[in-house]
Amino acid sequence: MTPAPAERLDERRVALSRALSVQGIDALVVTSRPNIAYLTGFFGSAGLLLATSDRLVLVSDTRYTETLHHLARQWPALEAVATPPGRGSAEESLVDAVAHVAPSRLGFESTHLTVRQHVDFASRLDATTCRAELIPTEGVVETLRARKDPWEIAKLREAGRRLSDVAKCIIPKVLAGSSERQLAALIEWELRQKGFDKPAFDTIVASGPNAALPHHRAGERLVGEGDLVVIDFGGMLDGYAVDMTRTVTVGPPSHRQRECWLAVAAAQRAAFAAARVGVDAEDVDAAARASLAAAGLAEAFVHGLGHGLGLEVHERPRLSRRRSGAAEGPLAAGMVFTLEPGVYVPGWGGVRIEDDVLATDAGPEWLTEPVVEVRAT
Repeated sequence: MTPAPAERLDERRVALSRALSVQGIDALVVTSRPNIAYLTGFFGSAGLLLATSDRLVLVSDTRYTETLHHLARQWPALEAVATPPGRGSAEESLVDAVAHVAPSRLGFESTHLTVRQHVDFASRLDATTCRAELIPTEGVVETLRARKDPWEIAKLREAGRRLSDVAKCIIPKVLAGSSERQLAALIEWELRQKGFDKPAFDTIVASGPNAALPHHRAGERLVGEGDLVVIDFGGMLDGYAVDMTRTVTVGPPSHRQRECWLAVAAAQRAAFAAARVGVDAEDVDAAARASLAAAGLAEAFVHGLGHGLGLEVHERPRLSRRRSGAAEGPLAAGMVFTLEPGVYVPGWGGVRIEDDVLATDAGPEWLTEPVVEVRAT
């Protein structure tokens, strides 16, 4: 993985320090791997992070010694600790760092720390002279991650371009006689060919009646003439995820298939037009639903309109129906998210179209190349 440049990491550190100050927290223990990657550029499989107002202490093990030292050399605000085997644990090193800082109010990520881990950490901390009050936090770093900086946007633009190229290569290969599993393997091979590090998630290929299942797992069913086929795939590029769904017909589309596809495409365009800075995420979802309602298909749209993209394939913002007491809030410049309306008819099939969008002050920008007409193979 290519870490963000030091100046970007420093901007993130300062933004986190401000967010903690607002909550009256002196330091934060970060255990979420994507959050650690965002704040430090470290993508290792094991790590713990202590964030204070002026520095970050990253703890891992000796598998990552060189990586940790390289990051610390590139960015003076980072202190890296590689705990040698047999000489304590990463948890002990983290507690030592906390005790050295001696914060009065120490935040922890309540969403990412198990009860057992919390009990263990609190017990270790009690054995020191530090008497920090442990404060549960939720979404502090995730809120910062929701607005991408210019370095991240460049990564996501490039990833979107490559994913569009994958689609162009794959759609002609959705042919009768291929199994869903075979097509999924072809898609994942093409992702590698276009430079992605790995798929962002298990590729979905849903043909015929299986297309009525939004999260169908590719199986042994053979694609048949006249089928609707939903293909949902994504890739990770330098740690960042992009996501796309296309629905194609095998052979010329029937009147019903074409009308359903056009209705979903119109709903996506309506959502794109609504996806402006300052507009509530729930209102973008409502725009897609209103478009489908006009086509008599509102009840067939059974999931949210979209989700944020970044270090995870599902992150903030969440574009879905308005829920009491759980408002997502307005879109902001720098947010990247999917628009993926769909309709699903049990026993018949379904249509979903998904593309990635960047919110900018000048209006929404497609990161993947949207389709303009139903594709047939």
